[in-house]
Amino acid sequence: MDQDIRVRDVRDDDWDDIVALEAGAYTSLGLSEERSALESKARASPTTCFVLEVRGRRAGYLLALPYPALAFPELTRPEEAVFRSPNLHLHDLVVAEDLRGAGLGKRLLRQLTARARQQQYEQISLIAVEGSHGFWSANGFAPRPGVVNSGGYGPGSVYMSLALRAEASSSPVPPSRAQPSQQIESPTPVGGPPSGASARDEVG
Repeated sequence: MDQDIRVRDVRDDDWDDIVALEAGAYTSLGLSEERSALESKARASPTTCFVLEVRGRRAGYLLALPYPALAFPELTRPEEAVFRSPNLHLHDLVVAEDLRGAGLGKRLLRQLTARARQQQYEQISLIAVEGSHGFWSANGFAPRPGVVNSGGYGPGSVYMSLALRAEASSSPVPPSRAQPSQQIESPTPVGGPPSGASARDEVG
């Protein structure tokens, strides 16, 4: 099956399928977002947002963007600014329901982790919802006690993070991304000057 699986960056023509996958995963939980909010995450950081293809079918996606540590996006509005931060927030990971349990969520996570190290992020954060914290714990994420969940992610949601600094790659950073040591956690408008170049998560 491996030869039939591809993980790539999000394209403009992916959004109808991403929105459908998102609605299928979250509408019944009361956690679904508007299309504009989803698209704003990819505009904020297009090089850390991916689509999973299985036999040519869009079967999953992952959206991640730089965000200050211990903070997280609201679900009710689009992102209006891009933060320059050494923390990469994994906002959303969804795999089609009929394909869950086949390790495809881990494949998306491996792609994100590799890209985050290439771009010299120091940490990945997320908010685990609907009991998914066990999956994230098994993949190296640890809860951060005391983080107040005011973002409407539902009861039992858990803010978690994974440190990358100790395992950071020596790969060069693309010229468009500032080194984290040079970054400050301050925003610029989405669509403005680049900061560089759940997770409300369903896993599979």
